[in-house]
Amino acid sequence: MATRPAQTRTLQELASDAAARYTAANPLSQASFERSTEFLPGADTRTVNHFAPFPATIVRGEGARLYDLDGHAYVDFLNDYTAGLYGHSNPAIQAAIAEAAKNGLTLGGPTPNQQEFAELICGRFPSVDRVRFTNSGTESNLMAVSLARAVTGRDKVLVFDGGYHGGPLSFMGPDRRLNLPFQWIVGEYNDAESARSLIYAHADELACVLVEPMLGGGGCIPGTRVFLSALRDATERSGALLIFDEVQTSRLAPGGLQEALGIHADLTTFGKYFGGGASFGAFGGRADLMDRFDPRRPDHFSHHGTHNNNAVTMAAGLVGLRDVFTPAVVRRLAQRGDALRAALNGVAARLDAPAQVTGRGSIMTVHFQREPVRCRADTAATPEAARDLFHLEMLLAGFWVARRGFTTVSLAHDDEDCDAFVSEFEAFLKRHAAAINDAIA
Repeated sequence: MATRPAQTRTLQELASDAAARYTAANPLSQASFERSTEFLPGADTRTVNHFAPFPATIVRGEGARLYDLDGHAYVDFLNDYTAGLYGHSNPAIQAAIAEAAKNGLTLGGPTPNQQEFAELICGRFPSVDRVRFTNSGTESNLMAVSLARAVTGRDKVLVFDGGYHGGPLSFMGPDRRLNLPFQWIVGEYNDAESARSLIYAHADELACVLVEPMLGGGGCIPGTRVFLSALRDATERSGALLIFDEVQTSRLAPGGLQEALGIHADLTTFGKYFGGGASFGAFGGRADLMDRFDPRRPDHFSHHGTHNNNAVTMAAGLVGLRDVFTPAVVRRLAQRGDALRAALNGVAARLDAPAQVTGRGSIMTVHFQREPVRCRADTAATPEAARDLFHLEMLLAGFWVARRGFTTVSLAHDDEDCDAFVSEFEAFLKRHAAAINDAIA
């Protein structure tokens, strides 16, 4: 049967065609995927890596490029969901890791790198007087929330729909059965009055508010100054603690997004890129709160973790933050990200296409809709088939992005990479904007 012209084909048909072309182009990755399903549920150990029909198997990264099992090269505009800030082969990071490996990996005691790294973090982030290291952003958020519950003597925690604070701390969908069994209160992001009311209604029982200053997995939706200021004001009045999850957003300004907004939290959590590509997490904040972990106190809280200060992370993270990701570089990266997002939105506006790119600085998400995006619920206006089509078409064109349209800029990218991404985005919209329009009409 003859194939219908592209302009008359449905969005689902276009996505199915892209999936077929992707499958044909990746036979080795498909075979690897099928073999892996015998030992790994879904062929992987991280759900977010999965997409239909199967994910490409990555064998190597270099600079801003990824290479898969079938020999394809991709410009990496995902960067491991912000963890790959430095690219895949930054020489300073590589040298730090090699030196750490030479001096021993599991030292089992305090190290000079740990001390200097902690001092650097406290100096960089104004609201952080003391800091403790963990192995992931998930652990950091768990420790911060647990600390808040312990010091306040209260049990409830206010979070927001669309928030993601780690695997067992996820509020991005309706199925929350794997979340930790805390007493959660779930509010609507960017609704200042509703959040204020929830805080006051539960004031006697509310330990803390846990919030991303910009939703990451929930669609790269910046929190408004009005919303975040309302959280700061209401928590101070109620005696609850304000926890900013800056696992992603700490890269958006030298002192994190809270510095850019002028709104400081009681506790802040970190992760992702901070380890220079190695596993990393940290939480810190006011001295009176963090000093509860001082073992010299008879009433101290214990905080364990075999690899909290592992040699590779301490070396790579310290060199990265001290020598590579300096405040000046932070600002330049944010400017490059803002310029890329503005260029993408400019293309969509010029073509009158149903697309918009939300975010801030070097972190952004593409949404295929005309309605404004202010909270997670608004993102439902983007058809799932549009996300599938964009993702697969970008992969076929040699650009590595997330299936949900999540995109980041790394230090390894140059202007040519960004210009090429904009050009491919424009080509995609010229080919498929009509079908997307039909799907959302």
